[in-house]
Amino acid sequence: MIFSNKLIAWYLDNKRFLPWRETKDPYYIWLSEIILQQTRVAQGLPYFEAFKQTYPTVFDLANAQENDVLLLWQGLGYYSRARNLHATAQKVAYELNGQFPTTYKELLTLKGVGEYTAAAIASIAYDEVVPVVDGNVFRVLARIYGITSDISTQRTKKEFQQVAAGLISKKQPAIFNQAIMDFGAIQCTPKGTNCTPCPFITTCVAFQTNQVDKLPVKLSKTKVKNRYMDFLIYLDADGNTLLEQRTKKDIWQNLYQFPVVDRFEDTVIDPTKHIQNQQLPQAISQVECLTTDVIIHQLSHQKLHIHFWLIKTNQTLRNATPWSELNKFGFPIVIHNFIQSLTV
Repeated sequence: MIFSNKLIAWYLDNKRFLPWRETKDPYYIWLSEIILQQTRVAQGLPYFEAFKQTYPTVFDLANAQENDVLLLWQGLGYYSRARNLHATAQKVAYELNGQFPTTYKELLTLKGVGEYTAAAIASIAYDEVVPVVDGNVFRVLARIYGITSDISTQRTKKEFQQVAAGLISKKQPAIFNQAIMDFGAIQCTPKGTNCTPCPFITTCVAFQTNQVDKLPVKLSKTKVKNRYMDFLIYLDADGNTLLEQRTKKDIWQNLYQFPVVDRFEDTVIDPTKHIQNQQLPQAISQVECLTTDVIIHQLSHQKLHIHFWLIKTNQTLRNATPWSELNKFGFPIVIHNFIQSLTV
């Protein structure tokens, strides 16, 4: 209990004041946890406020159109989170009468809710004694207790869960979990950690053995593939363009984009051949590459190499979208940002 007492005492003096900590409402806690998956608090905070204002209840979110949810999510990345968010809201609203499950095991049945998220909701909303284990927790426990197991393995994850389960405060599980998350984010950081004010400095194995920058141990690395995408921005004399929706289970599923030449090999394309292959209007008045330098967009498993082409035509595009209405569609952030930079 010495660990939990020290940790909670540190937290009460140093905690971040975040809006989802001012409530026990599982909807807002769930919403914040989904937004903060793979996202820093500073980036996620304005999105939480936007979702809270736009969809104040789970019923409001459930009744929304998926495109509107994706549009509000634009810029956060990992868009499967937004699709899962919408699907889970519909399940809670329509199948569970608006009531979120109240236990860790039941929360795991919700789409997009993994072990960490279920533990966070269960402990914070319902005071269930179940520890959260994420990157921050790996780092804190590995350093303080000198755990050198490879955190990229499932076996090590279970090892850390057992350690955390033995440390969590039985009386204050919500505060303990929030404390260890904040401790990893504020004090025991990945790089440049200042150990001087740490309450565990006298017992921290990593500090005592000069291994702070070596723990936790992660041996496997994600293999990143290169992907090459040339987006074709068609524009007719009436100011209309062509859009398509990415419906396959791939990056940016259900988001919108301009027609694209998409491949995993670094080949140079001829946009005029693509126009012919797609049987699009032949009265082309201008073909211009709008990107002098390639745009690099880094995803977790892919490195995207992107070019944008402007293709003007004298013919009226069929099934087209007015350029002035592009703000109604959810785009990947790299396309959204490029649209914002254009004057057409």
